[in-house]
Amino acid sequence: MTTETPDSATSSATEPLIPADPHGEDPGIGSWFDTGAAERLRGAATRASAASRVEEAVRLLSRPDGERDAGTAMIITDDVTDAWTPEAAGMFLDEAARQWTYCHGKLSFILRCRLDAGHTLTPEQVAGVRRVALVGWRREVVLAPLVEQIRSPLLNPGEPWADRILSEELDETWTALLEHALTASGSKPSVRWARAAGALLERAGAETARARLTGWLSLVGRPRSLPLDGDYEHHTDPYNAVALRGLIWMLGCLPAQPGTSRMLAALAESALRKVPHLGPRHAPTATSAIHALARLDGDDALAQLARLAVTVTHRGTLKVLDGVLDAKARALGVSREEVAELGVPDYGLTEVGRLVQTVGGTTAELTVTVGKAALSWRNDKGRTVKSPPASVRAGHAEELAALKGVVKDVNKMLTAQSERLDRLFLAQRSWTYGSWRARYLDHPLLGTLARRLIWLAGDVPCLWTEGALRDLDGAQVRPGPEADVRLWHPIGRDPAEVLSWRRHLERHEITQPFKQAHREVYLLTGAERTAGGHSTRFAGHVLRQHQLHALARARGWRHDLHMAVDGGFPPATRDLPGWGVRAEFWCGPDHRTGDWTPSGAYLHVVTGELRFYPPGAETHHGGFIDPRHTPPLPLTRIPPLVFSEVMRDADLFVGVASVGADPTWQDGGPFGDYWTSYGFGPLPATARTRHDLLSRLLPRLAIADRCFLDDRFLHVRGDLRSYKIHLGSGNILMSPNDTYLCIVPTGGSGARVFLPFEGDEVLAVILSKAMMLADDTAIRDSSITAQLR
Repeated sequence: MTTETPDSATSSATEPLIPADPHGEDPGIGSWFDTGAAERLRGAATRASAASRVEEAVRLLSRPDGERDAGTAMIITDDVTDAWTPEAAGMFLDEAARQWTYCHGKLSFILRCRLDAGHTLTPEQVAGVRRVALVGWRREVVLAPLVEQIRSPLLNPGEPWADRILSEELDETWTALLEHALTASGSKPSVRWARAAGALLERAGAETARARLTGWLSLVGRPRSLPLDGDYEHHTDPYNAVALRGLIWMLGCLPAQPGTSRMLAALAESALRKVPHLGPRHAPTATSAIHALARLDGDDALAQLARLAVTVTHRGTLKVLDGVLDAKARALGVSREEVAELGVPDYGLTEVGRLVQTVGGTTAELTVTVGKAALSWRNDKGRTVKSPPASVRAGHAEELAALKGVVKDVNKMLTAQSERLDRLFLAQRSWTYGSWRARYLDHPLLGTLARRLIWLAGDVPCLWTEGALRDLDGAQVRPGPEADVRLWHPIGRDPAEVLSWRRHLERHEITQPFKQAHREVYLLTGAERTAGGHSTRFAGHVLRQHQLHALARARGWRHDLHMAVDGGFPPATRDLPGWGVRAEFWCGPDHRTGDWTPSGAYLHVVTGELRFYPPGAETHHGGFIDPRHTPPLPLTRIPPLVFSEVMRDADLFVGVASVGADPTWQDGGPFGDYWTSYGFGPLPATARTRHDLLSRLLPRLAIADRCFLDDRFLHVRGDLRSYKIHLGSGNILMSPNDTYLCIVPTGGSGARVFLPFEGDEVLAVILSKAMMLADDTAIRDSSITAQLR
C-alpha cells in the first residue's frame, strides 16, 4: 500500500474516485485511460479507505448508461488487491456476470476473496467467470484450474435451451450424457467419443433420447433469458457451446429419421443467422450440425446437406459442406453435381406437386403451385375447409405436426432448388433425355420447377404444356432416350424466338421460377470493345456494403467487407473454373463520409471497373494495378454467356443495394445528387425488361385506363393527384411539381397480378404501388395521406 503525508491522505480521502463531468454528465468508469482514478485509489491512507474506494468503483458499474466495464474496474484496482472485501468481490462478480469482459487482470484473486470467505457463487456468477476463463484477454494461468473446480451448475444459465436442461431432473444416465457432451472437442466427433456417446444413448433408449434432445435443441437460437451488456447479448455462451456441440453430435449418433435431419439443418441455419455488424451467431455450431448430418444414412440427410450447400453463404461453413458432399459423392461413385440431383427427396408426393393423405377421416392435400407449397383439407363430406377439424388437431397432433413440417421443408427445398437451377446456365450441365426426365421433369418435387422452364432437347426448344413437351408451334417433342437435354438461354437465340417464348408464357400465364425467357442479355458495347480489358458500365454507384455483401455471397461471389483499418480493399470475385476465367468487380469505400459500423466496416462503397482474369491471377486490392501482375483478359475473349451472366450479377448488385433504390433516402448529404440521378435517371437493363413486360401486361389490368408508360416511368392517374413511378428504382414523383412521394413497401400481400417469372421484387412493388395510387382516395395510411394532401 502506498503511504502518503497526512495532508495528501486527507485530500485523497475526500476527492471523489470518479470526479463529476464539467458538462454535468457522469464520465463513468468505462474509460480505459482514467489513470487518475487508479492514482486516487492508490492514494488511500488506510486499508479501510481503500476498501471503501473499491466498493465505490464496483458500485459505479451498475449505472444503466451501458458504458460500464468490469475489466476497467479491475485495471483501476489492479495495484490494491489487498483492499478487496468479500462484499465488494460479490458485487463485482454480479456485475461481471452481466458482461463479457475479456480483461480479467486479478479475477482469480477476486474469486478467491469471495470463496475463501465461505461464500458460494450464484449460477450467474459461475457463468460469468467461466466465460472469462474461456475467452478472456490477459488470461491468468491460475484462473482456468480454479474455474474447473466449480462443477455446478453443469451448464451456464441464460440461454433457453440450457435453462430447460437445468430445470429438469436428470438421472444418472442423462447426467453422464451431459457430462460427456461437455467433453466434445474438435470440429467432428472422434471414433472413441462417438462410441462412448452411442453406449450412453443406448442406455437412455434411442427414441427417448431423440425426443429429449430435439426438445432441448429446438430452443437453440432463442433470445437470452439473462441479458448481457451490448452486442454480446447475441453471442453463444462459449462454455455452453461445448455442450451444444456434443448434444448435436449425439443426434448424429442416433438412427436416421427425417425429423432429425430437419432439426440438424435448422440448427445450422440458426447458427449462421447474421447479427447486424457482427456476423454469424456461431458458425462452429453450424459445423457441428453438418458433421452430425454427415453421419446419418439415407436420402433425407443428403437432401438437407445438398440444400444447405445452395443456401449457405458463410465461407468457412461452405468449405465444410463441400468436403462432406465430396466425400458422399466418392462413396456413391457419382459426381458432385449428381449428388445435388439425387439428394432431392420427393417428400412422399405421389405425383408432380401433389400429396394426398388421410388423417383421422379427413383428407389432407399438399399442392405445389408457383414455387410454394400449401396444405388444404376436405372433410368426410368432401367439402374443402380452411383448417383441419378439431378432431384432427386433438387426436392426431403428431401426424398434423409432421405434415406441417413437410410443407415447411418443401418450401425451403423449392427455394434452394430454384437457386441451384438458376446457376446451371454457367455450369454447362447436360443430361441424356432419360436421365433428365427421371431426375427433373417427372420428379415429384423438381418437376414443379422443371415444367415451368424452357429446355433444349437436342436443338429443339420446348416447354411442358398441356401434358407434354411442346415447341412454340404446339407440336409435341419426342426426344430419344439418349438425346442431349440442357437449359435454354436467350443469348445467341434469334430475337424473334425469344419474344415468342415471352408471349407464350404470358398467354398461358406460366410463371417461371426465375427469369429465363425474360432474362436480361448483356452484349459488349462499342466502348467496352475499345477499352479492351475492363468495363465501367456499372461504375460510380454508391451501394450499401452489407447488402452488397449478402447479395454477392448468395450469387456465388467472394466478397470481403471493406474495413476502416490498415489493409487493402479486395474486389468481389467470382471463380468460373469451367470457363477458365475469374470475374472481378472493383469497389471501395467512399471517404466523403466517415460512416462505418462499430466493428469498423464501411456502410457504403462505390463501384468501379469490372474485369476478367485467368484463374490464379493476382487479386487487385483497392483498384491498385501493379504492372508486374497478370493483365486482364480482353473482353472480346470472354464467352458471351459468361459476360452476360456476370454483368447481370453486377446489375443486380447495383439495382438492389444502391442507395438510389432506397425510398427513405431523403437527407441529401454527399450522396444526395447520386440518389436523385439513380432514382429517376436512365433505365438499366433490368428496368428495360420491366418496361417491355409492362407494355403487354398493362392492358390486362383493372387500372389500365388510368396508366400509361413513357421511356422511364409508369404514369398513374389517381383522383387526388397524378404519379410517376420510376421503373428502375420504384421511386415516385407526384403532380403538380414532381414532389417526391415516399412509400415504404411493407411486405404485405397486395393485389395479385400475374407475372411470368418469380424474383423481381421491384416489379412487384411497382405494380402494388400503381394499384394503390390509382385508388388514392381509399388510402388510409397516415404516413402516405399526409404527403398527398
